[in-house]
Parts: sequence; structure tokens; C-alpha cells
Amino acid sequence: MTGERTGPHTTPAQQPGRWRAALLLAALLTGLPAGSAQTPPGAAGAAAQTRDAQDFPRRDYQGRASNTKASREKISAQEQTALDALYTRLRPATLRIEDCPTPGVAAGSCAEPDGVGTAFLISADGLALTAYHVVEGASNLVAVTADRKRYPLNVVGFDAQNDVALLRVQVPAGTPFFPLAGAAPSVRDPALVIGNGDGRFLRSKTGRLLALDTAAEQADFPSGTLKLTAELIPGDSGGPVINARGEVVGVVSYISVQGSSRRITSYAVPVTSGSALLADLRRGVQRDVPVIGVSLPPALAELSEDEFREVNRQLRLGLGTTAGAFFTTVAPGSPAAQAGLKATRIASNGGAGTPGDVVTAVNGKRIFNFSDFQFAVRAFRPGDTVTLTVVREGAQRTVKLVLVGRQEVRSG
Repeated sequence: MTGERTGPHTTPAQQPGRWRAALLLAALLTGLPAGSAQTPPGAAGAAAQTRDAQDFPRRDYQGRASNTKASREKISAQEQTALDALYTRLRPATLRIEDCPTPGVAAGSCAEPDGVGTAFLISADGLALTAYHVVEGASNLVAVTADRKRYPLNVVGFDAQNDVALLRVQVPAGTPFFPLAGAAPSVRDPALVIGNGDGRFLRSKTGRLLALDTAAEQADFPSGTLKLTAELIPGDSGGPVINARGEVVGVVSYISVQGSSRRITSYAVPVTSGSALLADLRRGVQRDVPVIGVSLPPALAELSEDEFREVNRQLRLGLGTTAGAFFTTVAPGSPAAQAGLKATRIASNGGAGTPGDVVTAVNGKRIFNFSDFQFAVRAFRPGDTVTLTVVREGAQRTVKLVLVGRQEVRSG
């Protein structure tokens, strides 16, 4: 239930710096939304730009190569029959999660929810797993079971960086639940996903696992994910990835859309019965991501040094020649605002922009663009103090600030 963050996939290796900078500028000036940030101003940006029912974290990049043969394989007829039988048996343990605009609708209806996602029960006493972005910032959550009955819920624990949350749903005794796998799956395993994609109610999709430990190329997304061919869509977030034995091996997190064919690859956070992450969530750990409170249009997040200079020249930003992380918004009340960091203003009429700060290092570690900045900040925790090296109007200075959790900035 979070926003789309990037445009069509283009890697720096495919486009020379100046030409790629021109493409990025074209995307920016034709209305590409600002987002994908350390923290958003208000309720938009970062890992949750909107609360639309059709939102889904999505990114466009060519992920790490896995098994090329597996990527061409499709589910066999025999495997499909077995997965279909699992779907029939396990569907009653899967939930539709809605963020309803009106409180107290658990016993009624929610005709136009502010957001829709998926969750699944993992215990007889109503514990359920979902993607954290499904429930992040939502205030009136309800769970809908396969028989269309509605039940209140609360968030027990979450890990924002790993995009997983544990819920307590007030379902009646005897409601079915999923067993969790005791070990990680294998590449090429068939997989079943149950979700609420495109608003459809608890439907099944199948695919094959392509990789088990996919690295995140953007700081907003979890690392170490399962990669699979099931073509998931908005509303499937938080759904279970189920192996051929009917055990859950992952929680659906985000998708990648690649090439002119717009081929979808899906990613899920791995879970097993003995995982440390699940143990933390059961104890009620609520682990937010650290932020400082700045944002930038995603098209400009991964500029090379040459692209930084070209964008700076074409947009007449006046940022100088030292590449680093600049930003276009500072959230009110955030650590960045309290430290007096200055945002760059891009003129909408083709005129000269207003230069802001360019961050070139975090605790002495050199950074070259906004993506580097995000990864550097995510290496810390809320409450940590960091020192930024900042260039403002050609002069270098240092700024110390204390990181806070993303939710603290949003609620401020």
C-alpha cells in the first residue's frame, strides 16, 4: 500500500552520463513525483508515498543474476495442480487488510478503503504476518477473512527496514493458520502466493523461485529477499509465499518492472519458524528506520558525478562542481530542519533554481548522490548522532544531528 517510486528501467551503463542526465531531466520536468526519500514532508514520500488501494512498492532495475535456466522455466501442469489444491486448502488462513476511513467498521462494511493489502495467520491465537508498508501510518485497520467477516486488529511488532509486521487479529477460535517452513527454500522451487491484487479477493498466483538472497539497490527496500516469477500487483503486498508442502517461506514485499515488455519480478522477505526476526516481532519489537527529514525526486537519486554536473548546469541550480546529495524538500520539525539544512529549489519555468546544501560525507564517509546518502543513514539507528559534511555556496561546513524514526517525523 505504498507508492510507486521509479520510472522505466535505465541503468547508467546503458546511457552515457550527458544523455542519461537529459532523460532524467525530461522525466523530472514532465511531472515525475517527488518521493523516495530519507523522510517525507508530511505523509508523502519515503517508503510510503500514498495510501491508495492500488499502491505497491515498485522499482525498475535489473536485479542480480540468478539461475537463467530457472528464469525460463514455467510451472508444470502437475505442479500447478498441486498448488491449486494448496490454494483451496489454505485460502481460509489468508486475510484482506483494509484501512477504513471510518473507525469502528469491523462489524459493517468498508466500501472505499484508503488502502488494501494482504496478511496471513500463523497461529491459533490470531497472530498474523504482513508487509510493514501495508499497515504503516494506517489508523483504522480491519482484517477480512475468507468468509467475508471483518475483525479488528492491532500491530504487535514491526521491522520497517525488513518490511515485516506482526499483527494480532481478533478472529474466532478454530480459524485456520499457516505453518511456517523450518528451513529456507531452494532456487527453482515452485511457489504459491495468495493476495488481494487489484482489489480482487484472496486470489492465487504461482511462480518459481529465482534467487534466495537478492541485494537491495535502493535503501527503501529490504535486502536478502526471495526473488520469484509470480507477477504480483498492488494489493498483493503482505501475502504469503507458500512452498509445495503448504508452508510459508516468505512475505511479499515489492516488485520490479523491467524492459519494454514491463515484465514483473516479485520479491519477498524470507521467514522461517526459527528466524530471529520473527522472534523479535513476537516480543513486540518495533524497529523503525532512521531518517533526517529530506527528500528528492527519484529520477535524481542516483546521479553519477558527471550527471550531477550536467543536471546542475541544465537546471541552473548553482550547486557547484562537487558532487554529492542535494534535496528539494526538508520536513518541518525534522532533524534536518532543526539543523538548518537548506533545500534546493528547482524553477518550474525554466529559470534559475535556488541552490541549497550538498551533503558530501556522513561521518567522514564520502557520498556522491542521494542514494549513497540514504544507504549511509540507514547504517545507523534512531537516536544515533551523525556528522554531515555539507557544501553550501562553495563553502564547506559540518553539521551534527540526531537521527529519528520515520514515524516520528511523519507525526510531527
